[in-house]
Amino acid sequence: MINEAAKLAFLPPEPTYTLHANNLSTSHTNGTHYQQQQSPNNDVTAKYSMNFFERAEWQHTNAELSLLEPYFVTTSRNNRIACLYVKCVPNPKYYIFYDYSGYGASQGKASEKNMYCDIEAAYQSLKQRYHLRESQIILYGQSIGTVPVVDLASRHGDCCSAVILHSPLTSGMRVAFPDTKRTWCCDAFSSIDKIHRIRSIVLIIHGTEDDVIDVSHGFALYSKLQNSIEPLWVEGGGHNDIEAHGQYVERLLKLIDEEVPQLLNQQQQTSISHPQTTQTQLGSTLIIPATVTTTNTNTNQHSPSTTTTNTNSNSNTT
Repeated sequence: MINEAAKLAFLPPEPTYTLHANNLSTSHTNGTHYQQQQSPNNDVTAKYSMNFFERAEWQHTNAELSLLEPYFVTTSRNNRIACLYVKCVPNPKYYIFYDYSGYGASQGKASEKNMYCDIEAAYQSLKQRYHLRESQIILYGQSIGTVPVVDLASRHGDCCSAVILHSPLTSGMRVAFPDTKRTWCCDAFSSIDKIHRIRSIVLIIHGTEDDVIDVSHGFALYSKLQNSIEPLWVEGGGHNDIEAHGQYVERLLKLIDEEVPQLLNQQQQTSISHPQTTQTQLGSTLIIPATVTTTNTNTNQHSPSTTTTNTNSNSNTT
């Protein structure tokens, strides 16, 4: 049953891009179709360029392409997944897009287990490749992308300064069968059983007219939180249009500009009182696994992905 749920949840489309290895004699399209030409140890140093097919909805100028830094990371299940660092402005900002296993240029097959390993690998690349601290990271997930975010945050107590769940689901069975009251052994994507372990503050955003994942899922998850903050229930919002509502950006800015700095300042004061505690600093990174149906992340909109961005930004969170 779990495998059947995965088949319904993951429907990888044809890739819309290739990654060309500039300093290696290979290029990569779908990860299941190429012969690996390098050791995983070279993933960090290998240089790639990104080329979009004509069927890609978004095409980019040479200037825009110069801001893209593709790379691969290897998951604990030995899948090499494609990631994309987008250089935004001179100040530190990080956008890291990634394709789930089986999507785009990523190796392996799409599955729930791989999804959890994928976000772990992408997350660790932030720390190892860009030397970011946990206090500099905000986790953001949309739709099915909330599932790996909840899993990561529930397993690593202090992996981020905040979590944002956009149109989240409680579990796969509860989406398919709304009257489900408990988690069965055949259920998948069971965020409802993990979310209470998240120690970071959690913002839940959900549209009241969501016809894909009912807003009741957002209510149920909110009731289980350790550290909730004011949620955003978007009146009249659907599953894929919440970004078009003005209060969406306003609520994100409140989190980024007010609530996260306030939290980190409180933690900093605690570290002064208790010198053995590691000092924290203002969060500056957003990591976003997006749903398949999301189209606003134009460089990788064909598949689930993860994005990171500086939390000081006031216009680049969508």
